[in-house]
Amino acid sequence: MFVLDKHGTPLQPTTPARARKLLKSGRAVAHRHTPFVIRLGDRTAADSTVDGVELGVDPGSKHTGVAVFTAVAGERRGRYSVQLDHRGAVIRKKLEQRAAYRRGRRTRNLRYRAPRFLSRTRPQGWLAPSLRHRVETTVSWVDRLTRWAPVRAVHVERAAFDIHAISAGRPLEGAEYQHGTLHGTEVREYLLAKFGRACIYCGITGVPLNIDHVRPRSRGGSDRVSNLVLACIPCNEHKSNRPVEEFAPKRAAEVLKRAKAPLRDAAAVNATRWALWRALDSRMPTHVGSGGRTKWNRTRTSLTKTHTLDALAVGKLDTVTETVGQVLVAGCTGRGTYARTRTDKHGFPRLRLPRQKQFFGFQTGDLVRAVVPTGKYTGTHTGRVAVRASGSFAVRTTHGLATARHRYFTVLQRADGYAYTTQPEGEPRAARP
Repeated sequence: MFVLDKHGTPLQPTTPARARKLLKSGRAVAHRHTPFVIRLGDRTAADSTVDGVELGVDPGSKHTGVAVFTAVAGERRGRYSVQLDHRGAVIRKKLEQRAAYRRGRRTRNLRYRAPRFLSRTRPQGWLAPSLRHRVETTVSWVDRLTRWAPVRAVHVERAAFDIHAISAGRPLEGAEYQHGTLHGTEVREYLLAKFGRACIYCGITGVPLNIDHVRPRSRGGSDRVSNLVLACIPCNEHKSNRPVEEFAPKRAAEVLKRAKAPLRDAAAVNATRWALWRALDSRMPTHVGSGGRTKWNRTRTSLTKTHTLDALAVGKLDTVTETVGQVLVAGCTGRGTYARTRTDKHGFPRLRLPRQKQFFGFQTGDLVRAVVPTGKYTGTHTGRVAVRASGSFAVRTTHGLATARHRYFTVLQRADGYAYTTQPEGEPRAARP
């Protein structure tokens, strides 16, 4: 648990048992609900012994692990762990949707809206919004933890993926790095030779064949050769933009076996590693560790493979003598949208949202506790709330969705753009939809 003195200065973290005693005796009050922070009323930093803690960061494309630990003579003891669930894929999808709406409005019989992307310059070090989000979210949580704990240094894993070798599926040497997947051939001829001039779905030969995307572009697929197959015209039209698991479930395993793993996650980590290091190094001493050293540390200390335990094993260490039992999972949800209009699939307005976001003292995303005395949802429910102007609110918990009138709700913590859950350390998180 994080501890602050009477002036808000961070002290050495304590155990949950001692925090409960301090709260019960009246010496401390709750400063924040999630992550839980207490503030002492009779102690200052000058009267306390503060040894300090360090942070470990294991950056990733979808998840980033952050570990708070004490380090004495090469011995690390975990004190707190946070797993950040990024929303870079959501941001990318929203930007593509916005671009499609604007492109459609320009080409229809509407008032012409001139394209402006060619007249805009990008500053040095520019990152796409979906990539910048990963850096800013990680840096924001480092700043948060620095406000609640006496952080002395940061250890970050600066991984570098050899995307060309990953794509080839084998080690490359010398001039092989200059040979792409289609070295010595063309796309269509390459696919014809690869699939034996037959439809991948029905196996027919001797008919015109189209190039089909295994994962449709409308669902995040790319034009990489590993995502392309040959399909006859009827199969191609019938598949449309459906995933291969839905269109041909019996042949899906065979089709997916030929497709290679996407390189988008590796590219995202490669593109943000220097920006993240520069942002952290400008704040406090930042030590860099390689992915290979992290794996070596994790193996010899008998740690399982998770983002938070990787963060605990980043950099130089001798041993890890203590780990946490529960990990705080902070899922990035955003703070809503400025747009007060919802559009249909063509980009035209279909409904208008209220001009205000707060109703009866609550806002969507607030962490609340609902005590419902009667009805279908009788009981106590704690989670994020979705507000309505009618006063009938919905709260989402780990057990599902519950609805009740606003008078049964109490605010525990104002919305900060994250949805919080916990999970046992060492257990992989289930895939999110």
